[in-house]
Amino acid sequence: MRLDVHDLHVRYGPVHAVRGVSLHVETREIVAVLGANGAGKSSLLRALMGLERPNTGRVMLDGVDVTGWMPSRRVRHRFVLVPEGRRIVTSLTVHENLLMGAFARVDARAINSEIANLYERFPNLGARRHQPALVLSGGEQQMLAIGRGLLANPQFMMLDEPSLGLSPRLADEVFALIGELNRARGLTILLVEQNTPKTLRLANRAYVLELGHKVTEGTPSEILADTTLCDAYLGRSAALR
Repeated sequence: MRLDVHDLHVRYGPVHAVRGVSLHVETREIVAVLGANGAGKSSLLRALMGLERPNTGRVMLDGVDVTGWMPSRRVRHRFVLVPEGRRIVTSLTVHENLLMGAFARVDARAINSEIANLYERFPNLGARRHQPALVLSGGEQQMLAIGRGLLANPQFMMLDEPSLGLSPRLADEVFALIGELNRARGLTILLVEQNTPKTLRLANRAYVLELGHKVTEGTPSEILADTTLCDAYLGRSAALR
């Protein structure tokens, strides 16, 4: 699934959060959106998902203009967001949270098989399937959020800060999973992430935002080669790696 975004603007009252951003993601690519806090990254993803109404601009999926579509219709079109902060329902069980991801599907047998595969992949989730999601660790909650997104059977998945708050070991597991989903399942992925070095090792291309503007775009090697850019927008640690 290909995504094309044309001159997108998002405002919250007087705050102009996204300022004329245009980008594209080719089928089966991993594309990163980088930038400091307040750069407009999460606002961009929310607008792409239909959770925020863009003031102007267009969002196209495989050549179809979906700018006016409700989020539920985008999910049915196999376009999914794993939001920042996981946003799981802690009062529901692990199993119920996964079933929420499959709300738009009718193939019950396939859903049950996919959930069984997720429990095999993440044994801790399987062991706690009948317990409230509140009992899960941060890493387990992130795996649950990604699993819930996968139950929508997406072709295109957006992930907003999936390693936020995780230990280095768990963050490595999340990045490994994202890469595997892209390679093995052919998922197209748009990734917003603060861990710039790991993200650039994973991505095919990247965009850098600053105060809602697109500052630059390019391959990871092109972006890392510009040390002035890294120092200004991504942090010195990115420029040094």
